[in-house]
Amino acid sequence: MQIIRQLDPLRDVLDGFRKDLGRIGLVPTMGALHSGHMRLVEVAHDQCDAVVVSIFVNPAQFGAGEDLDSYPRPEAEDAALLEQAGVALLWAPTPDQVYPEGYATNVSVGAISDGLCGAARPGHFDGVATVVTKLFNQVRPDAAFFGEKDYQQLAIIRRLARDLDFTHDVIGVPTVRDSDGLALSSRNAYLTVQQRSQAVALPEALQEAAGAIADGEPVALVIEKAKAKLLASGFHKIDYLELRHAETLRILDKYDLPARLLVAAHIGRTRLIDNIPIS
Repeated sequence: MQIIRQLDPLRDVLDGFRKDLGRIGLVPTMGALHSGHMRLVEVAHDQCDAVVVSIFVNPAQFGAGEDLDSYPRPEAEDAALLEQAGVALLWAPTPDQVYPEGYATNVSVGAISDGLCGAARPGHFDGVATVVTKLFNQVRPDAAFFGEKDYQQLAIIRRLARDLDFTHDVIGVPTVRDSDGLALSSRNAYLTVQQRSQAVALPEALQEAAGAIADGEPVALVIEKAKAKLLASGFHKIDYLELRHAETLRILDKYDLPARLLVAAHIGRTRLIDNIPIS
């Protein structure tokens, strides 16, 4: 596996991949890799001839007081995992390769970025959209792979790709969960042992709420019950717990397909997000 940090050699190597190997898949990450990321790599291998993984902790998507400085950066361990998984290239750019001196351009995706994490983290999705646009232009993949755990992010990137005429596929991969149902996340490492045991209430509350909504119970009542369960289980703040249209992310007051239940809640110093479809 090659590790490249500068744009010129990246372009040279990728030109060779296109000529000699064929279809290129991109898995964008911020590192601190876990089984969820590796599942993206597996799916990319299934659909592409060469897999490129990017690792870049993007400062533009962190707000004031968030965990940019403390975000885990175990690059050596990440690289070993990726090499073992048969990744062809690790794109780990230095900050100046992404945001050169005088950088002044911002990518913003309209209404779909509003609400949910967009309301709780102002400017976050502008940072995501900007860096993903840059990664798409730098790598020029045939397909890019994103986890459904960050569901609003996935919807925004799909909208971005359509609006800016990117021709590659944007592929969502189902959330990978631990044995007790908690969605895998790099931020799970912040949880204490007690908080980790309490955090399982998040997927449990989602599953119970999804079943009740599918059975015809009133959406508002179901959501209030789910919020109460979280607060009684150790979570101290809920940014949102909402039923949304799975494609447009518009709020649904009544159950209608396709629907997605999405949540963000705080336990200790950790903010966890999750979502599930309702069928």
